[in-house]
Amino acid sequence: MRGPSPSTIEPRYRSSSSFSEDTGKRRSQRSKDFKDVEKVLHIPFQDRSITCRPNWKLVLVIIVLGTLVTIFHPPAVYNTDHLNSISRPTIINNWKGGFDGIDSHYTSFLNIEWDQISNVLENLKDRDTYHGVGLLNFNDSEIDHWKKLIPEAEHVVLHLNYASSNITWNVLYPEWIDEEEEYEFPTCPTLPRIQVPGKPRLDLIAVKLPCNKSGCWLRDVARLHLQIEAARLAASSKGNHPVHVLLVTDCFPIPNLFTCKELIQREGNAWLYEPNLNTLREKLQLPIGSCELAVPLKAKENFYSERPHRQAYATILHSAQMYVCGAITAAQSIRMSGSTRDLVILVDETISEYHRGGLEAAGWKIHTIQRIRNPKAEPEAYNEWNYSKFRLWQLTDYDKIIFIDADLLILRNIDFLFEMSEISAIGNNATLFNSGVMVVEPSNCTFQLLMDHINEIVSYNGGDQGYLNEIFTWWHRIPKHMNFLKHFWEGDEEERKAMKTRLFGADPPILYVIHYLGNKPWLCFRDYDCNWNVDILQEFASNVAHARWWKVHDAMPEKLQNFCLLRSKQKAALEWDRRQAEKGNYSDGDT
Repeated sequence: MRGPSPSTIEPRYRSSSSFSEDTGKRRSQRSKDFKDVEKVLHIPFQDRSITCRPNWKLVLVIIVLGTLVTIFHPPAVYNTDHLNSISRPTIINNWKGGFDGIDSHYTSFLNIEWDQISNVLENLKDRDTYHGVGLLNFNDSEIDHWKKLIPEAEHVVLHLNYASSNITWNVLYPEWIDEEEEYEFPTCPTLPRIQVPGKPRLDLIAVKLPCNKSGCWLRDVARLHLQIEAARLAASSKGNHPVHVLLVTDCFPIPNLFTCKELIQREGNAWLYEPNLNTLREKLQLPIGSCELAVPLKAKENFYSERPHRQAYATILHSAQMYVCGAITAAQSIRMSGSTRDLVILVDETISEYHRGGLEAAGWKIHTIQRIRNPKAEPEAYNEWNYSKFRLWQLTDYDKIIFIDADLLILRNIDFLFEMSEISAIGNNATLFNSGVMVVEPSNCTFQLLMDHINEIVSYNGGDQGYLNEIFTWWHRIPKHMNFLKHFWEGDEEERKAMKTRLFGADPPILYVIHYLGNKPWLCFRDYDCNWNVDILQEFASNVAHARWWKVHDAMPEKLQNFCLLRSKQKAALEWDRRQAEKGNYSDGDT
């Protein structure tokens, strides 16, 4: 179906709806449900968590090599107590216990190119005045190299205990947590911390990161642990002097912990950052994973910002005009919620001047973009151009963007999400986030990172959401009420279905956002949700949620409502669907 056009349009009639989402707990029904829905919507779902199938021979080789490397070049496991008595220059190496075995996940087999590191360090004009250099995860011979590179400073060899083997990525990023705290209080596991040295002052923190490209390096607990502790050491700095962080790795670091805007120089495997320490401290206050909410379920809606002009809501329309009405109504809902932030919409050449006029009249600032093709998509497929969403990172007139899909309604003000870090979103399935509502921090270099890997990284669902989940594996969970999916699982108990229906219709609203899955309200008649007409779409049907959308639609000026009118062919198709549903004795939600 196609969206409205300036050609002949007929009036239409409609009226009511109900529905939402609950991401965890019901795995048994999902696989079948997703596969059926996939056939109709042409949207692939993943019904299990992302898995990495290890090559066991390779794993055995890595373990043996790791053991040999550690025997001859043991990783740095020193403590930094009693540093006042050490003269400079020297290396501080008071042994603190030993290893209870070797964890190969922390072992890096990277052969360091010292010329690269030396070239990067040339950018540190004040290194002759350095008090201390913290070294994490280097072996003895590598530490000797460091002493020669910066001989004027004390070299503090840092000790970090391994994370428990029970702490896996699925533990840090569970599919479901009890957000309402009905049965339990969600908590994240604790990762061991480095003891911050009192003296010397650390001016440079260098870390060697593992990167097992034959495995799941993007979702590796050891790799995350080392980067988080490097950030914590930097953030613990007292005073106003800058702290530099050097990551030695042949895989890109976590892009939203140490950001590319803070990258002073990269040469080969050496990445030198000067992080904003205040921003870093804020990030470290967040839970380590999605095992806890990063935003309370009952968030403070009275949010004050010193830079509101640098914050905006954004959405994107490309390749079809079917979502123009949805974007216009979404803009209306944002204004009805009380937000005055800018509204920015990215459109390509397929969106006509007529429809652009409607979007502008609704309050959207138009940014015309060139589409980005998904190189792994089939020609003319639904996902051929959905990597165009990466253009959001080019909106550098803004510090923060709350991206929303065009098929959403904002029921309550969510401006407080501008306080959150990139990427903040609700959980999806497995360890993944749902990109329908997410906090983004525009940056041209992040955009370039996304573009650099489009031929290399495989999206689990073939779309932009899957790709973004591979880049931003360190993300922050917000309550599902802030992107509540209009969806009932086949296995939902009647009590849960009734609860969801009450949430859709609550006045004043309880939910912050409703995300309309399946056939969209503006592509149905007013009187009921047309998802009832198709058996495999009935899980998306809710007359109460449907009516809620139309209530916002009806509050718009008539000139904006005109962009939501159905054409004659669309009406005919809906009438045919309705008759087929009647023949099949399908429910319409009221019977």
